[in-house]
Amino acid sequence: MVLDNLATSLRETIRKISNSSYIDRETVREVVRDVQRALLKADVNVRLALELTKKLEKRAMEEKPPAGMAPQDFMIKIIYEELLSILGEPSTIKIRPQKIMLVGLYGQGKTTSAGKLARFFSKKGLNVGLIAADVHRPAAYEQLEQISKQLSCGFFGIKGEKDPVKIVQEGLRRLEDFKVKIVDTSGRDSLDMDLIEEIKRVKKAVEPDEVLLVMDATVGQQAGPQAKAMNDAVGITGVIITKMDGTGKGGGALSAVAEIRAPVFFIGTGEHLDDFEIFNPTRFLSRLLGLGDLESLMEAVQEANITEEEAEESFNKLMSGKFNLKDMYDVWEKFAQPGLLRRILDNMPLARSPLASRVGQADIEGATQKLQRYRVILDSMTFEELENPDILNSKRIQRVARGSGRPESEVRELLREYKAMKNNLKMLKGNRGIRKLMRAQFRNGNFSLDDIIKGTESS
Repeated sequence: MVLDNLATSLRETIRKISNSSYIDRETVREVVRDVQRALLKADVNVRLALELTKKLEKRAMEEKPPAGMAPQDFMIKIIYEELLSILGEPSTIKIRPQKIMLVGLYGQGKTTSAGKLARFFSKKGLNVGLIAADVHRPAAYEQLEQISKQLSCGFFGIKGEKDPVKIVQEGLRRLEDFKVKIVDTSGRDSLDMDLIEEIKRVKKAVEPDEVLLVMDATVGQQAGPQAKAMNDAVGITGVIITKMDGTGKGGGALSAVAEIRAPVFFIGTGEHLDDFEIFNPTRFLSRLLGLGDLESLMEAVQEANITEEEAEESFNKLMSGKFNLKDMYDVWEKFAQPGLLRRILDNMPLARSPLASRVGQADIEGATQKLQRYRVILDSMTFEELENPDILNSKRIQRVARGSGRPESEVRELLREYKAMKNNLKMLKGNRGIRKLMRAQFRNGNFSLDDIIKGTESS
């Protein structure tokens, strides 16, 4: 996932603060250096990284924690607030009839984003028309036409036409009855005057309500100057950051957003047309720091068709000393759905718990496959064995292996995983703050940052 390196570094910093017995000036300077290194490694603009960390250090040195808040938690709160300042205020695109123009360089994902936007507005009940005004990239016309057919939305383009203004003018006339019209424009390998002049002419013809800059999350340090030049030329009103599922550093795109002060409306998280999320800075940053995204967590839990009573029952079993293989099977049965486990683990507030490092490095796809194998093994056990795993001796393990068609080593591996899980849950059981937070998040998910920080205090 894009920003994984930044997330890992920042979460390690959060853990370092949490584990500090006190916060003095030297600790503050060390934390500031850690944050600065993490930002620079993630391709955040040098000037922006220095400005942010200077503010962080000044606040940490001069401000006093509110009554009842530990210095460690106050330090985390300052980091959160200063990082949030570069992401901008939450802002969403208006759901109304409008004309939208997409701009950006080659390979940034404009055409795919046009389709994702069309899907988004279609779901909101607005019919959408797509205009293929990218006259330079080979197959751009065909790609957008194919997307329009897939979405059953309007489409206009003139194959082989080299004047984008002519295409736009005719397209707006032909698609007049469509509520939302999205114009896909040309890009270049690099920003040049020809591209600037072209998008200026296209903008004049479109008279768009929104001009959205489509930017690849992996673009790097050149993102800022590119975004500024585009903004100076056509006035960017919003940003779509694509390829957030890749392996890039991501800081360049975030720096560009801070440079032009335009809100990020959406992030692309995959190649499919549904891999598109409304960008929420608070939720994004909470996930980045490992503080959890409780709203997304609740959405994932609800997706698993788990009632509040079932969630409470599962929680109590996990936290009880009577947790057995049958309880583990019940939990896996609910959560071992494709992609669901990844979403749940990504959004849980584990940054300050003993499980954080293990969860963060988990190979979720492999884990899901492993769970499916384990469920076959568990199906071959008797009720007595599920209720009391301690009776599983060598003879019983051999019988389970034969019955499930899995090797004995895998049965023993499952038992080791069970014991490790039980030991980890004992650690969580001893932390009242974590227990309180986990119980409450299954109920409603209505937590602020302060609630998260207070809830994850070590007892």
